[in-house]
Amino acid sequence: MIRLAAVGDLHFGVDSAGTFRPKLERLSDQADLFLLAGDLTRFGDPSEAAVLAEELTDLPVPTIAVLGNHDYHSNQDRGVRKAVEAAGVSVLDGEGIVLEVDGLRVGVAGTKGFGGGFAGACGSEFGEPEMKAFVAHTHQVSDRLASALADLTADLKIALLHYSPIKGTLRGERLEIYPFLGSYLLAEAVDRVGADLVLHGHAHHGAEKGVTPGGIHVRNVALPVIKHAYNLYCLRDGEVGSNAVAHALAP
Repeated sequence: MIRLAAVGDLHFGVDSAGTFRPKLERLSDQADLFLLAGDLTRFGDPSEAAVLAEELTDLPVPTIAVLGNHDYHSNQDRGVRKAVEAAGVSVLDGEGIVLEVDGLRVGVAGTKGFGGGFAGACGSEFGEPEMKAFVAHTHQVSDRLASALADLTADLKIALLHYSPIKGTLRGERLEIYPFLGSYLLAEAVDRVGADLVLHGHAHHGAEKGVTPGGIHVRNVALPVIKHAYNLYCLRDGEVGSNAVAHALAP
């Protein structure tokens, strides 16, 4: 059994120092891996990422992250990534990583993802160059996700995203903004090559649990949704169970 701790949308600012590390005191007792599903910062400033990096330095379990839309806002995403990686966090952008945990190879493929909508109400590469570029970007990141998952030689595979791959975990959000919260292309990529679990954030008013059309479990771990420093998910033989950690961990 592999225990995953996961959270997204920490939105760290320069005034956030000391607010997260105390909530990670039991991390080593509860989890084998710690996954961060994007929006690590408020405005994508490397100084914000440096504050978060202090909270994540020397964590007792391997930590893997992707960036979110907020982390790109100031056009300094490379600086954000560098600051977080300085804390020993592996930041993925269309890449994969394999770690050995208790004799099992656990592979994580990560990407920010992007928007575009879902079947029946989605954008297409038609019309103005701006619209074509919008949807083309989602195709590109989805294809990179599929390639990263396919390249993993692992017993268990996890897709770590920021944007949602399905509508199911967006329930509670306004329908009008679904196209800006995720894309069906991400789910198609995961279903095409397979995974044991998909984690994402971004949808602050969404639902925690969902499933891809191909039957793969999806969990929205945005902090405003799970309302704890992290949720725990247990993976065994492709089966997913969840246990929200409440005691002493609520933000």
